[in-house]
Amino acid sequence: MDLRQTAYVVAVVDHGTFTAAAASIPVSQPALSQSIAALERELGTELFHRIGRQVVLTPAGEAFVDPARRMLRDAEVARSAVSQVAGLTSGRLDVVALPSLVVEPLVELVGRFRRLHPQVLVRLTEPEDAAAVATLVRSGQCELGLGDHAPDDRVLEADLLGQQSLLAVLPPGTPLSADRDLPVARLAQFPLITSPRGTSSRRLLGEALRQADPDADPRIGVVTEHREAIVPLVMAGAGAAVLPEPLARAAATLGAVVAPLSPPLRRSVVLVRRAGPLSPAARSFRELALASAGGEPDATDVS
Repeated sequence: MDLRQTAYVVAVVDHGTFTAAAASIPVSQPALSQSIAALERELGTELFHRIGRQVVLTPAGEAFVDPARRMLRDAEVARSAVSQVAGLTSGRLDVVALPSLVVEPLVELVGRFRRLHPQVLVRLTEPEDAAAVATLVRSGQCELGLGDHAPDDRVLEADLLGQQSLLAVLPPGTPLSADRDLPVARLAQFPLITSPRGTSSRRLLGEALRQADPDADPRIGVVTEHREAIVPLVMAGAGAAVLPEPLARAAATLGAVVAPLSPPLRRSVVLVRRAGPLSPAARSFRELALASAGGEPDATDVS
């Protein structure tokens, strides 16, 4: 088994077919198929069920994929370590981030990183839910993850970058008290616009409402996977939302009523990584993130 064969298997998993995987590398489809077939003979079992043009992982294939991703990630770290004497003049950095953490702090961090290392490709991945941040880093599919809590996982480590406030975003014209703070319990009086269950913002909103009034029965007005639609839905009068401060402030410029919550609702911002050495690109990104947070490497570890 070699890294080339491992990369071919992972490409098929990521792209769904042998043809699409071959085009992504690029390599000829027959060469990719023959290489995987040779690997299957070496392992003594099939990794894929071939169903027409589609392929599905066998149980052995499912067991193979995560170690394969880690093998490729470790190989990339080793290659980068060898070349770092010449500086970060090439390479790739894969980062997974909760969508609500992209505007702040991820955009600024990626901008600073790219200005320092313009030859390094940065690939950003959106997780299906908050738990997927840890899953993608643990598997090696991404080297760093930006989430809202430190995973309880011995394989992973995390750095606390700071706290982010969440604010109420209400339809234009919504009356507020003189101090403009909105009691969390009052949110239950609005039809709420939320992302699906399992997402970070939905979880935080549910916890805050239960703490404010265990007997409250909040009304969910809209559940949407299209996070970019939440502010327009509020503006259209479909309900109220709770959003991170940068997104809430942007909504205020459009005419939405934005209010701090009472008691305040905040969440942690953490940078997740696998235990062990990082690639030079990931190490540089982590140092930038810690410097922005006012910390030093290893000084704010919350793993």
